[in-house]
Amino acid sequence: MIAIIEAYKSGLFRLENWKTNSIAGIIVGIVSLPLAIAFAVASGVKPEQGIYTAIIAGLIVGLFGGTRTQISGPTGAFVVILAAITAKYGVGGLQVATIMAGGILNSLLLNR
Repeated sequence: MIAIIEAYKSGLFRLENWKTNSIAGIIVGIVSLPLAIAFAVASGVKPEQGIYTAIIAGLIVGLFGGTRTQISGPTGAFVVILAAITAKYGVGGLQVATIMAGGILNSLLLNR
């Protein structure tokens, strides 16, 4: 929510900014969606799950991110970890690990 409030205060929701914001969003989508598909396949899940994850994560980071210039996306180094978790515990285990990691990061950020 901080990013939305900051963007509103700085006037980024005005009509003259919609074109540049839309172009930026399209460019990020062109880069992140194929990358998310590749990471999903490398992790051993369906390509559609990578797309869903990229869209949902993008919305969550966009709404609750701490800065208006933040871009989130998958990181190549995590493929090895994700593949190992998926192979040993399945997709359900991967989801649990993701939620746990988010909770740990959230608690670390709140306790700064």
